[in-house]
Amino acid sequence: MARKLIGQILEEKGDLSSEQVDLVVKHQYQHGGRFGEAAIKLGFTDEETVSRALARQAGVPFVNLAKGVVPADAIRSMTRDVVRDHRVLPVKLDGKTLVVAVEDPVDLYRLDDLRFLLPQDLKGALSSPTAFRAALRRYYDIDDTEASTPEAGSPVLTDDEDEDEDAPIIRLVHKMLEEALLSRSSDVHVEPFAGRVRVRYRIDGVCQEVASHPKHLQGPLISRIKILSGVDIAEKRKPQDGRIGITVGGRDIDVRVSFLPATHGESVVMRLLDRETGLVSLTQLGFEGADNERFRKIIRRPNGIVLVTGPTGSGKTTTLYAVLQELNRPDVKIITAENPVEYHLAGINQCEVRHKIGLDFSKILRSMLRQAPNIILVGEIRDRETANIAVQAALTGHLVFSTLHTNDAPSALTRLLDMGVKPFLVATSIQAVLAQRLVRLLCPRCKVPVDPSPAVMAALGIEPSQLEGRGIYEPRGCPDCRNTGYRGRIAVFELMEMDSILRALVHDRAPVTKIREQALLSGGMSTLKRDAVSKVVRGMTSVEEALRISHSGLALR
Repeated sequence: MARKLIGQILEEKGDLSSEQVDLVVKHQYQHGGRFGEAAIKLGFTDEETVSRALARQAGVPFVNLAKGVVPADAIRSMTRDVVRDHRVLPVKLDGKTLVVAVEDPVDLYRLDDLRFLLPQDLKGALSSPTAFRAALRRYYDIDDTEASTPEAGSPVLTDDEDEDEDAPIIRLVHKMLEEALLSRSSDVHVEPFAGRVRVRYRIDGVCQEVASHPKHLQGPLISRIKILSGVDIAEKRKPQDGRIGITVGGRDIDVRVSFLPATHGESVVMRLLDRETGLVSLTQLGFEGADNERFRKIIRRPNGIVLVTGPTGSGKTTTLYAVLQELNRPDVKIITAENPVEYHLAGINQCEVRHKIGLDFSKILRSMLRQAPNIILVGEIRDRETANIAVQAALTGHLVFSTLHTNDAPSALTRLLDMGVKPFLVATSIQAVLAQRLVRLLCPRCKVPVDPSPAVMAALGIEPSQLEGRGIYEPRGCPDCRNTGYRGRIAVFELMEMDSILRALVHDRAPVTKIREQALLSGGMSTLKRDAVSKVVRGMTSVEEALRISHSGLALR
């Protein structure tokens, strides 16, 4: 019996009319290509409908990968190399039978080769190309520029199938991420110990234990997160990094996942990036008064380097994104080099570092200079080569923004010198350095006024005149803030603008203490501590938070 044509199958199913079939055939004669591709191009049907017809024609089931997650045991049955080399995807393991999906019926011949490599009996299935490519990226981190993000749910075969035995773990991970978002958590920590698995959320910068799971859930729980992250689930000896794209409550959430082998198993940290609420303005960050006006003038200069410094988690990247939003205009070309790209900004060319292929900050930076940008953002200056290229870019008419890991603003200058950048280049290229920290905001519903002791007033340098008409508050705790007394965070800043005297000190390799003294005298630099105290006096944060900034090891005054 002759095999039916795709046009016949689509017409019999009522997906195409006879007139549409004739038009598709005519289009094929004129432009070439496959029948299904022509039907989609003419707008008569969609990719999934054509793929279902192709599956029927080939006599194999259709698997709907666009509806969610492939069971963990199926993913474990095939290594990343085999999936990449043979362009297949395991979707269901039923006893000794493994269902393997392909994106094109022609690729079903690959199963013959796989039968020599795998112990299971193989059964072929067909998926739509877009969903197939998305699944390769999702489960095995096999990149494909045509991939799209699959929706949440469970992959559904056209044949009846029982509920996946891993469903409780699937629900547990989804609930964990959902609760973390509802509690305004920035990170989820899954930490295995000798007899349990601890789960903590980092809320407003402070870790809080929220759950403790039995030890037997450790393996399935971490494997499930690995599958979602697209990393090798069989690798347990080396650190791995992955990424999850999910939608919770109608919000698109990007989750950066880190796996680190520890004594009792792999420790997992999931960083949650809310694309809707993550981008804020400079005012929302905490810039106020004179520093706000000075910084806005500095970032509008035509060239030079502006550095943002602070420890990990101090909000440096958020500040840089706020700056780019402020400067983003149709007549300005902005290019970034980031590791990784955290938020996608419309109208800005963003490049992501890929160490696996040798695409690091210095290589991107060298290439982006040929793109004739006005403004350049380098995610982090971490070596001499990147620093020198950034300096040369600043000296040739570009405005460069970047970050450094230093304790305060003056230390950034000596850090560049330590990297090997020549003193006269640092002195002439740096326009300003912004150091920052994050302090917790008092919960507006439950904060209570307090009379600080003279010792506290002296420690923070608060004069009684500063409190006229104002008050100092402390946290109490209520259901809205999970009984912590704090809700949200705001940045405190230390802005050092370069002048001729500071440039001369840098040129002469003056010690950081002398640079700091001069910045306080002539540059009008307001320290982190002073900015924190101003927010205490205005009732935004507590004395406890200001003292935490003061006792962080900095020479603040």
